[in-house]
Amino acid sequence: MATIDLRNVQKAYGDHASVIRRLSLEIAQHEFCVFLGPSGCGKSTLLRMIAGLEDLSEGELRIGGRLMNHVPSAARGVAMVFQSYALFPHMTVFDNMAFGLRIAKAPKATVESRVREAARILQLDALLDRFPKPLSGGQRQRVAIGRAIVREPGAFLFDEPLSNLDAALRGQTRIEIARLHQRFSEASVVYVTHDQVEAMTLADKIVLLHAGAAAERFGSIAQTGAPLELYHHPKSRFVAGFIGSPQMNFIDAVVDSTSPGSVTVRLARSGESLVAHVDGAHLTRGQNVSLGVRPEHLRLGGEGQGIAVTAALTERLGEHSYVHADHEHGTLVAKAPGDSPVRAGERLSIHVPADACHLFDEDGVAATRTIRAGTPVAA
Repeated sequence: MATIDLRNVQKAYGDHASVIRRLSLEIAQHEFCVFLGPSGCGKSTLLRMIAGLEDLSEGELRIGGRLMNHVPSAARGVAMVFQSYALFPHMTVFDNMAFGLRIAKAPKATVESRVREAARILQLDALLDRFPKPLSGGQRQRVAIGRAIVREPGAFLFDEPLSNLDAALRGQTRIEIARLHQRFSEASVVYVTHDQVEAMTLADKIVLLHAGAAAERFGSIAQTGAPLELYHHPKSRFVAGFIGSPQMNFIDAVVDSTSPGSVTVRLARSGESLVAHVDGAHLTRGQNVSLGVRPEHLRLGGEGQGIAVTAALTERLGEHSYVHADHEHGTLVAKAPGDSPVRAGERLSIHVPADACHLFDEDGVAATRTIRAGTPVAA
């Protein structure tokens, strides 16, 4: 079993503030768990604690049910792939992949079979006799992954493995990692990244981490869940703003009235009224809130509740365009068809579907949406 269980974990360095605060987390067998968050939130520190490269200041870490707080890294049954490839330049690809097994004094036949099987999976068969220097970045990273695979660990730990690759190689290697995970019958994967595209496309579960004052106040974990759960149902304004690119639009508003399943707000500066289909039981009339709506849910023109704006810029990306429109509250971004004819300076009305609206109170806490993920947003 390769379950990973962290209980009330904290990590501090000397007298400095804790990097990890009050963190409890379970990672199931064969689960692909991604640690995501801004710089300084402790993603890599948390991964290194699981690997045994950092000690826990407080709390417990169990892998496969076994307490690991004081177990050496080599005895934890995990394999780590670093951001840097960390290959031995004087060794061939075969020898680099075989290094860990040879150190563990594995039989020669076992080394041979495991390395060649990993090379076949990673399409490195033709490169086994080469040295790392002439290899591309993507090939080197696959060698590093192969070195981890041959150990047949209970958990794979990836520390931003794609950040040194160019955009095309990142996409290709990301798909290879996803396919590799499908081949693992039991092993868990813990993957650190700052790239939300990697997190959304790879993860079974995302652990989004706070940084700084927010972590001190709320604990290190901002929200844990499936990628689309965090996307459609963020628990806070921080989660809503971090997940999604372009990020969610936010507008300052004041609660006008509440009724079962919906809240009417008045935009703080323009005075326009909008309805949000959320549970406003904890909101009161006159309370300041932030109204959030994602770019793909805004519609240019159309009937229903809307906001008057002036088009400022259109980013044309082929399949779709992003229209940046000025409003008294700042700039709103709306996703439009790729051939959208909108030009700078054009006056528009942007339709805001009530089903797509989120509300966040002064503390950034989200009101529960009454529309579940997967429900079509009204046009």
